[in-house]
Amino acid sequence: MSKSKVGNFFEDFSLGQVIRHAAPRTVTVGDVALYTALYLPRFAVQSSAAFAQAIGYREAPIDDILVFHFVLGKTVPDVSLNAIANLGYADFKFLAPVYPGDTLTATSEVIGLKENSNKETGVVYVRSTGKNQRGETVLDYARWVMVKKRDKDAPVGPEVVPTLLKSVAPADLGKAVPAINVAAYDKDLAGSPYFWGDYEVGEKIDHIDGMTVEEAEHQIATRLYQNNSKVHFNQYYEAQGRFGKRIIYGGHVISLARALSFNGLENAFHIAAVNGGRHVNPLFAGGTVFAWSEVLDKAEIPGRSDIGALRLRLVATKDHPPADFPLTTAEGKPHPAVLLDLDYWAVLPR
Repeated sequence: MSKSKVGNFFEDFSLGQVIRHAAPRTVTVGDVALYTALYLPRFAVQSSAAFAQAIGYREAPIDDILVFHFVLGKTVPDVSLNAIANLGYADFKFLAPVYPGDTLTATSEVIGLKENSNKETGVVYVRSTGKNQRGETVLDYARWVMVKKRDKDAPVGPEVVPTLLKSVAPADLGKAVPAINVAAYDKDLAGSPYFWGDYEVGEKIDHIDGMTVEEAEHQIATRLYQNNSKVHFNQYYEAQGRFGKRIIYGGHVISLARALSFNGLENAFHIAAVNGGRHVNPLFAGGTVFAWSEVLDKAEIPGRSDIGALRLRLVATKDHPPADFPLTTAEGKPHPAVLLDLDYWAVLPR
């Protein structure tokens, strides 16, 4: 019997199944430097220990999306190694800061299963939790992926599609942010004079800049997160697939869009929660990613006078500067240039 693992197929999952994922990951400043080289994030709190300490952090925290990548990367060998596509996210909360030297582990629970009509694939819903070395939950989220079946005729259990929250409540925001000394928050060093109160619901922001994705970059990124999904870096495998080439990891697009959003949201230094998100179209090397945002809502965070939350829609586009804020066509279908549609809460000083 082979000792090599081939990953789970759709019929291998069962409702309520709990999976402890392998390979704990200690996060280092080297990881942060490589992440910066890949995406160019410029938020002052994560970029500068001196800035972070001045406003109340122990030191510069790890970028929220990098934490997400590490936790999701742990889950791939067990959840999505045989996935065709990562479909979406919901009820996604950052609950504690992560600092260099912290070690992350992950577990997942299967919360839903739905076989597709072609009998060749099915959608697996999981809730994944990332914890640090002290057992504190730093990240909790639901996601769903389309996974191949090993055997088209294999029997599967009853269909269960979980009911997920449409949005994270304001009371659950800001848990990963210490008390902020707003008077010490240097707007010049942060890059913008605009705080929470300066944004209005309905406001749209063209983030202007674009970033072209190179083949080597997205493969380095995927390896950095220890994400071994075949579709991202195995060209021999993907040459036989529907696109004939490697698909760029959807999280790579999230990181690019988040980094690009700095231009116009410079003081949105923390992602507190993700209400939902969809990878609308695939991205391949050579494409240029742009981004725009819309302010969907504003919220005060109970018990916090130092920070407030903006509910933002972050849209990433391919080869389409977003001055016209593309989202859907006249027929109501997704705009062909749209790669990502992400609904999230960001924290800003007040």
